[in-house]
Order: sequence, then C-alpha cells, then structure tokens
Amino acid sequence: MSTVDSAADGWFKSSYSSANQSCVEVRFDGARVLVRDSKYQGTPAIRPILAFSNSDWSAFLSTL
Repeated sequence: MSTVDSAADGWFKSSYSSANQSCVEVRFDGARVLVRDSKYQGTPAIRPILAFSNSDWSAFLSTL
C-alpha cells in the first residue's frame, strides 16, 4: 500500500454504489490506477490510497 497525495478531482465510484459512503473509489492517474475507501477523503496522511500499475489493475479486473 502507498499513500499518494492526490486531488479529489477524477475520483469515481461504481454506478452500483448506493448514496452511502461505504464504497471504493478509483482514479486513473497516468501509468497508475489509484484506489481508496470513500470514507477517507481528508488529510493525505490519514487517507490510505492503493496504487496499482495499469497491467496489475487489468489483471485484477479480469478475475472478477
């Protein structure tokens, strides 16, 4: 896991997510795909963000 200081712009969640904040958000950031829990949008030091390479993200999605 890595912590990435990134702007709120560009984050999205699945259209299947309900209005509550219990979901995962994704952001495409060049050669990386960033993933975070929607509850953690505050200070970068306390909002863990997972960073995946595009190929790792594609491999993950292919298993779903």
